[in-house]
Amino acid sequence: MKSLCTPNSPQNQNPEKQLHNKLQQNETTPPRCEWDFTLAALVSSSSAIGAASDTLGVVEFDPSDSLIATAGIARKIRGYRLHNLLPENIHNGTINQLDHSRASEFCICTPAKLSSLRWKPGVNGRILGSGDYDGVVMEYDLEMKVPIFERDEHGGRRVWSVDYSMVDPVVGASGSDDGTVQVWDTRCDGGECVAVVQPSVVRSPVCCVEFNPYGGALVAVGCADRKAYGYDRRKMREPVVVFEGHGKTVTYVKFVDGGTVVSASTDGSLKMWKTEEARVVRTYEGHVNGRSFVGLSVWRNGGLIGCGSEDKRVFVYDKRWGEPIWVKEFDRVGSGYGLVSSVCWRQVGEHECTLVAGGSDGVLQVFVGQKRLF
Repeated sequence: MKSLCTPNSPQNQNPEKQLHNKLQQNETTPPRCEWDFTLAALVSSSSAIGAASDTLGVVEFDPSDSLIATAGIARKIRGYRLHNLLPENIHNGTINQLDHSRASEFCICTPAKLSSLRWKPGVNGRILGSGDYDGVVMEYDLEMKVPIFERDEHGGRRVWSVDYSMVDPVVGASGSDDGTVQVWDTRCDGGECVAVVQPSVVRSPVCCVEFNPYGGALVAVGCADRKAYGYDRRKMREPVVVFEGHGKTVTYVKFVDGGTVVSASTDGSLKMWKTEEARVVRTYEGHVNGRSFVGLSVWRNGGLIGCGSEDKRVFVYDKRWGEPIWVKEFDRVGSGYGLVSSVCWRQVGEHECTLVAGGSDGVLQVFVGQKRLF
C-alpha cells in the first residue's frame, strides 16, 4: 500500500524532530490569550498610601493555597484568607476594596525589613520562614505568633531568598549579599550548616535559591554575576550546570517542571531553560525591569508565568510564547507612583486561576482568571 505520508510529515519523524518542529511553530505563531482576567480585590492602607515604607517585597500562598502571606519594608508579616478577600461572585466585575488592618487574619511585627518568605512543608501551614535585611533567617509559629528558630550566619549581609527542600523539609537554604548559599538543618541548634557554596568567584550577591518542588536533586541559584546555577543537593560542592545568557543580575529562578526552569533578570527579560543541557528554550520580553526585584511566579498547572514591572503593571506570559498575553496596570491608589514588586500564583485548578500581586505602595491586588471556551 502506498504511504500517504511525506518524508517530513510527523509520522515519519523521530520524537526529537517533532519536538523541535513544535517549538519552532510556537515561536512563529502569534501569541493568543486563552484567559479572561478580572481584578477581584484591592487591599490598601487607610493612611500613608504610597509610602516607600509600605513596599510589599514578597507574596506567598501557603501549601493549602487558601492563606496568603505578605512581607516587605514595613517589618510586618500579614496573613489573609483568600475567601475573605474575594467577592461572592468573582466574575461579575465586583471589586472588593479592603483595608489591610481589617482584611488580614494575623499580623506579626518583625525586627527587620523582610526580603523573603517561604512556607515550611509538612507542618500544615503552621510555620513560615523568612529572610531579612540584617542577614537573619527566622521561622515563625503562626499559631503562637512567635519566632521559634533563628540563624545569623551571613555576616549581617542581607538575605534575599529562603527555601525548603520538599524531600527533607527540615533542610532549608538561604542566599545572601555575602555571595553564598547556605544549606542548613533546623533540627540543629542555630541551624547548623549542611553546606556552604559560593557560586561566583568574585563573591557576587546571591539573589535567589529554590529547591526542585518536584523532588528532584537540582537546587537553582541566581546571582548578580548575570548567571544562574544548578547544584545537586546531595553534593553541594560545584554547580552541575551553569545558565549563561542574561545581560544583568539574575533576580529569580523558578521551576516550571522537573526539567525546566525560568529565570528573571534586570536586563528586562525572562528566559526558560532546559536544565539538562543548560539550553535557552525561549526568551520573554515586554515588562520593564532594569534595577529592582519585581517578582516572578509560575502557575505550573496552566503553563503561565507572572511577573511585575517597573512601570507599575502586571504581566502574564504563556510559556509557549515570548510576548505577554495579558498586561494590567495597577489601579491608581494614592499617588500611583512605584512598581509591581511581587507576584504569586495559586497552584490549583486548570480552568480557573488566581494571581496575587503586591506593589511598592503597599497595595495588594487579587486577579482571577477563567479559561475561554473556544
